[in-house]
Amino acid sequence: MKIITWNVNGIRAAETKGLYQWMRIEQPEFLCIQETKAQQEQLTKKFKEQSGYEVFFSDAEKKGYSGTAIYTRIKPENVTTLGIDEFDAEGRTVVLEYKNFNIVSAYFPNSQEAGKRLDYKLRFCDALLDYANRVVASGKDIIICGDYNIAHTAIDLANPKSNEKNPGYLPEEREWMTKFINAGYCDSFRLFNKEGGNYTWWSYRSNAREKNVGWRIDYACINESSKGRISSAKIHADVFGSDHCPYEIEIDYKQGIDYEI
Repeated sequence: MKIITWNVNGIRAAETKGLYQWMRIEQPEFLCIQETKAQQEQLTKKFKEQSGYEVFFSDAEKKGYSGTAIYTRIKPENVTTLGIDEFDAEGRTVVLEYKNFNIVSAYFPNSQEAGKRLDYKLRFCDALLDYANRVVASGKDIIICGDYNIAHTAIDLANPKSNEKNPGYLPEEREWMTKFINAGYCDSFRLFNKEGGNYTWWSYRSNAREKNVGWRIDYACINESSKGRISSAKIHADVFGSDHCPYEIEIDYKQGIDYEI
């Protein structure tokens, strides 16, 4: 089963740059999107009915800001959010629930210059971790896809030393990511690749993408007990249309036990 996550930096802009043509080529079972930057009433029918996908949105109250979505070919049993007003008001999560797993599209807040929103971000991070723990405790897997806005270690960005005081690489953010992993969750990319130079976001400034001066801040994390289900992980650095690129994992639900969706 193919799962792709992508911060599209505006779903309406992405549509004009070939988003749905690309989806028809890739044919993921799930496409988790962040930064839709639109309310559903602003979207025409083409955004909701593409290539046989069903789509579920979580919009920010503020127009042109934040927002998440999941396109899927597999009908969920239930659709929800994190269920906390301060995060739902910004459309930070959408969750699809299935018999044996939940999949989340999450847009983690940017802590902003001088850590202006760091407290808000850490509250979101902890709330999502609490939610994940409850799901796993219930006997289900959880897959948290999205733009985490955190480069965890020095090999996850091109210039770690000069970014130590910048949002996305603050000590508190990195410490939370370590806490998350130590709590029993797996960074899927690092199962297959331990090298630097692999990024999912590049600034629009100074030809950063052309020079590969980037950050790896987009993830698909799963509970540690089910990491063996992940058979591959791939950064689509050659796919344009946003300042982020897509990140893909393949999950084999026939490995270990027969896994009903």
